[in-house]
Amino acid sequence: MNQLVKSLSLYVEGLKTPLLRQKIGITIGVLILFRFIAHIPVPGVDLALLRQFFSSNQLLSLLDVFSGGTLANFSIAALGLNPYINASIMMQLLTLVSPKLEELSKEGQYGREKINQYTRIVTIPLSIVQSLGMYGILRSQNIIGELDILTLIALVSSMLAGTMIMIFLGQMINQFGVGNGISMIIFAGIIARLPLSAIQAVSLADFSNPQTTLNLAIFAVMAIAMVLAIVTVEEAVLRVPIHYAKRAQTTYLPIKVNTAGVMPIIFAVSLATIPSLLGQYLGKVNNTVVADLALSVARVFNPSGYAYILFYFLLVIGFTFFYTSVVFKPKEVADELRKSGGFIPGIRPGVSTENRLRYLLNRIVAIGAVFLGVIAVAPSIVSNITNLTTLTIGGTSVLIVVSVVVELTRKIENVVQTYNYDKLTY
Repeated sequence: MNQLVKSLSLYVEGLKTPLLRQKIGITIGVLILFRFIAHIPVPGVDLALLRQFFSSNQLLSLLDVFSGGTLANFSIAALGLNPYINASIMMQLLTLVSPKLEELSKEGQYGREKINQYTRIVTIPLSIVQSLGMYGILRSQNIIGELDILTLIALVSSMLAGTMIMIFLGQMINQFGVGNGISMIIFAGIIARLPLSAIQAVSLADFSNPQTTLNLAIFAVMAIAMVLAIVTVEEAVLRVPIHYAKRAQTTYLPIKVNTAGVMPIIFAVSLATIPSLLGQYLGKVNNTVVADLALSVARVFNPSGYAYILFYFLLVIGFTFFYTSVVFKPKEVADELRKSGGFIPGIRPGVSTENRLRYLLNRIVAIGAVFLGVIAVAPSIVSNITNLTTLTIGGTSVLIVVSVVVELTRKIENVVQTYNYDKLTY
């Protein structure tokens, strides 16, 4: 309750800040433009059949969440930011193994801009491949007919353009708005779908059946528990004492339990769905051996299956450690502390401090990684028990929405504090 009151007062205080009003206005304008683009369809698709197919396919419904709600409409932004996310994963992995990219990543703003440029270039072929793959899946389900070469080029070009527009909108939020661009676009897609999803769930529920009422009660309790758990972990930090001998001052270096935020979930879903998508696509080829193998893979990695749940859980944990290693580097922090005259009491500056920070980071991140993994897969497990399939989508959505709101609140607080400090300075 205190956190809610604090957040509301923060938003009220923020609206009095001209800089924050401008950032919020730009963010809202970008998100409105995104929702407009989400309803521009690509040519040659029967939308009625498409929505019926999505409602019966749990995997594609899950992908629709991470496309910001554009996939079920098969709009020009149907691929969402998935190609860009996959390209980002590839570039970050290459940074770890390529000395040139690693050196470039240390060159400050210039290096980050160059890596972002390479990421956008890699996004282009990935978008083309994913567009053709999506066309193949829909054609195999008779939702879209055989297209001539010009219409197919128009379809692929439209989806490629939509992805690049989404990247541009995300960059606009990063530079001129408030919040993380990728997370905010996915957040907007989820929020836009919530009223319709709630109405459908209530209208289709058979309240005369006690089991249905029990399942909905389980869903409500689980959603509330997830919100409380996510907020608690998002706010939890390990405070490492830092002493400055020259200033005779002791401060704390905060290490968040969930240092990676919501990005591991977004990365994990982008990769966890690939086996099932490939299985569905290759399951229609003429080669019987390949088709049977592909269909077996698709069955094993069905989103409601335990193999998929385990795979998803491990991916979330792996990406949590991976993304944390990107955003928090013990060596750089140790070097900064040494240069500023700070040290951890009882630990020598330099390599010893780096090892100590890495030791603490690995253990605190392990808690956050397991937490994210459990939160991500728990709805699927409960869904298998209660047969309430909306839990899988709802659980993932709640995780993203709450994480984004907490992160957004923190960034708004930073903007307000920076503005008030600048005002006092001048």
